[in-house]
This record gives sequence, structure tokens and C-alpha cells, in this order.
Amino acid sequence: MAEKYLLSKSSFIKGIQCDKQLYLYKYHYDWMDEVSESQQLIFNRGHDVGELAQKLFPGGIKATEDPRKAAQAIERTTELIENGTKVIYEAAFVFDEVLVIADIMVWDGNIWNIYEVKSSTSISDTYYQDAAIQYYVISNCLNVKDISIVYLNNQYVRNGEIELQKQFNTESVKDKVSEMQDLTKSELTRLKKVLMGKEIPKIEIGPHCSNPYQCSFWGHCWKDIPEYSVFNIAGLRGDKKFELYELGHIKLEDVPEDYPLSKTQRLQIESHIEKKSVLDKDNIKKFLSSISYPVYYMDFETFMPAIPKFDGTRPYQQIPFQYSLHYQETPNGKVEHDEFLADAAGDPREPFLKKLLEDTKEPGIILVYNKAFEITRMKELAADFPKYAKETEERIERIFDLMQPFQKKYYYTPDMLGSYSIKSVLPALVPDMSYKGMEIADGGTASAAFESLFYEEDAFRIKEIRENLLKYCGMDTLAMVKILNVLQKL
Repeated sequence: MAEKYLLSKSSFIKGIQCDKQLYLYKYHYDWMDEVSESQQLIFNRGHDVGELAQKLFPGGIKATEDPRKAAQAIERTTELIENGTKVIYEAAFVFDEVLVIADIMVWDGNIWNIYEVKSSTSISDTYYQDAAIQYYVISNCLNVKDISIVYLNNQYVRNGEIELQKQFNTESVKDKVSEMQDLTKSELTRLKKVLMGKEIPKIEIGPHCSNPYQCSFWGHCWKDIPEYSVFNIAGLRGDKKFELYELGHIKLEDVPEDYPLSKTQRLQIESHIEKKSVLDKDNIKKFLSSISYPVYYMDFETFMPAIPKFDGTRPYQQIPFQYSLHYQETPNGKVEHDEFLADAAGDPREPFLKKLLEDTKEPGIILVYNKAFEITRMKELAADFPKYAKETEERIERIFDLMQPFQKKYYYTPDMLGSYSIKSVLPALVPDMSYKGMEIADGGTASAAFESLFYEEDAFRIKEIRENLLKYCGMDTLAMVKILNVLQKL
């Protein structure tokens, strides 16, 4: 089992997605994109879910301490098997120049069962490919009775201590991956040839760049695509964007006049070329007539722990942990501010809801940006805490959506770059305000930052993260104040 390896399971999966990605990963690792906080959160979740799943099969011994030290891991795996260990975590094997590490191996008294742990709530085609290469390698090293995928049960609701058998679903995939063995072997042969090549494979960008995962070398492969291109045409299907690209139409100016586009897509292109804004004053006036003072400007942030942290929650449930609330009594009146940011200890939902209801108890419409998000969260909170349901429903009835005039293109400028996201609308309407340069500048990073507080021990870092969260969420509601002001001046 200690033979050298050319591929690992992860590099095999990268190669299935794109030959070029595999080659770059093997020989130009330093060209890889920097891992974002959101991506790191996904990796951390996978690790945490993997460790929890080990408790389904307690008493095991870990074989791999450092995945980079493959020979050591293989030697330790061999030693554990020879010593009669019944449960092994992260057992390492090499066969046919491929290294794999099995999440969990269990001896049933006669033969081995393999369990691969995933932090998702379903089994994808990629997971079958993943299990197929695992089975190919391990079954050529040991007698394998079965191979299963262990994944999260999104119907499980926590009540007290985690109930492992309910938290996870376990599904045998042996029949499926057995059928895939010939294909796996042929793909393996092909990918070895790719790695034997002297040059980087000449593969153009395409839908494969983000399917099933965003490529690790996106920055390298997309470096010649302008920051604003046909890939920014709002609402255009991905295959249509690549069709334009393959026809040589990369800039918006290149799109043929007879290419089939929707009215708003054509508007985006013409606005860019002519450097002309679109202003539908009648519809803006109609929208503004629905806005009466006082006005609360409200924004939520949520996080989605894979393993439910609190009673009454499911895997990946959206948990509100923060809000910002600006308040203005009259159109030109003083702007006041309230906010809430939960401590990373205990369930934040009820304290969040109680303070929100208190802060919005006085009359006034509640303005949000993309009301579907806040309304859904509030309905969930009302269902989880029925004693606040009546008050919560009253607040929901007061919600209006500031996104509407931009989503419907009542007002559009070339600087919005085809987007009606508040991150694009704000600097287009208020040039001296932008999210650029902020430590936390989007919801995904905010979610990852808050979740990290549950594990962070450095008091200085905790203070810094909390300050950045408050700045970001506060910016969202201050942005709404400024955007509404611009609309009114129009």
C-alpha cells in the first residue's frame, strides 16, 4: 500500500470537472485563488460534521494526522488493520497511483464497511464519483462489504442533546459505484495522461468553471475577461452568456443588435453604450407615494450552522443574529439608529425578536431591501415563538421594499452594471459611499464571521469582528436612507 501516488481523490474530482484545473493544481499550485472567508467556513463545516459523524461509530483510532504526510498515514493504517482495530478514522490507501483517505472504516467481524461523510443534505452526482474512486482504491487493497454516504438530515429538529441517528442519514451506494467502476478506471487513465503532458491543457472558460464547484483557478483562467462583460448581463442564462463569448462577443458593445435579449437586458446594453440613465418618473412617483413617514430602515443578518446549535432548529436553518434599524420621523428629520448583535453564546432568536419588536413598536412603515428575505425570517420567528406572533405579523404588514424601483428598472444608470443589488445601487446613486474596503462587505462574509465567534478565543479578534459586523449591517440601512433621499430628489 506504500506505493507512490500521482492523484488524490480531491485532484481526481478536480480533473473530472476540468483537465486544466487538475494540471494547474498539480504543477502550479501557487496560482490558486485565495480562499475566501465563506469558502473557509464551508471547509470548517465539513471538518465539524466529519468529527460529529465519527461518534456514530465510537472508539475508533485516527490514522491520518497530516494529509500531506501520506506515507506516514498509509503506514499507520496498515498497522491499525494488522493490530485488529475495529473502527478507523481517516484510513489512507494507495492503489494504481491514487491516494484516498476513508472518513470511517468499520470491521463487522468478517469484512470492512466504508463510510464517507458529507456536510450536505442530499447526495449529488459528484458524491457518487467521489465514492466510486474511494471504492476503486480501497476494494483493491481490502475486502469491502459495503460503502455508504453519511449526510445531514435536514428534517431533524434538535431538542436537547444531538441525536446522532436522527441527525444523519446513511445510504449505501455500493450498487451505484460498482456500476461506475469501468468509467472510473477509464477516467483515471485519461487523467494520468493529462498529468504526463508537457503543457497546460488548452481549455477555454465555460460552464464547467463553476459546475459542480467554482474552480480554484478562476482568477487565472478569467484574467482576460473585462470586469464588465457579457457575463454581467442581468437575467441572461449561463449558456447564452457563453454562446456570446464563443461567438467572440465579450464586451457589451460587441453584442449584435439582432441577438435575442429581453427588454431590460437590451436596456442595460444601450444604457452602457450611450452612457445614458433611465428614469421612469411616473412609476417612481407612484412608488414614493406608498412611502409615508415615520420610516424604519431595517436589515437582518443570519447564519446557517450545519449542525443545529439550538433547540428547535434544523441543519442549515437561517438563524437571525443581527439587525440594523435607522429611523426617520419626517423626510428631512434627524436620522436615529438602533441595532442588535447577539453574543456567540446561546440561541439569539428570541432576544433578537424581542428587541426588534420593542425598537419598532411606534407607528411607521418598515423599509427593507428585498422584502422576501426579512418577511420569511420574521414568519419563521413567529412560528418558533408563538407568543410574539401577533406583534410580528403587525410588523410584517408594515414592510415595504426599496428594491422595487431598481429591480423593475424604474431607475437605472450605467454605473449599476446591470445589478439591482444594494451593493451596486448605492455607489451609483451616492458616489461617495461604497462597500469597497470594508472588512465585511457582504452577507456571506458576515455569516462566516459571526459563526467564527463561537470558536474564537482571542478577545481582541472577537472585538474586531463584532465591530466590523456592526459597521456592515449599519451600512446597509444607512444606504437605504441615502437611496430613498436620492429617489425623492428626482
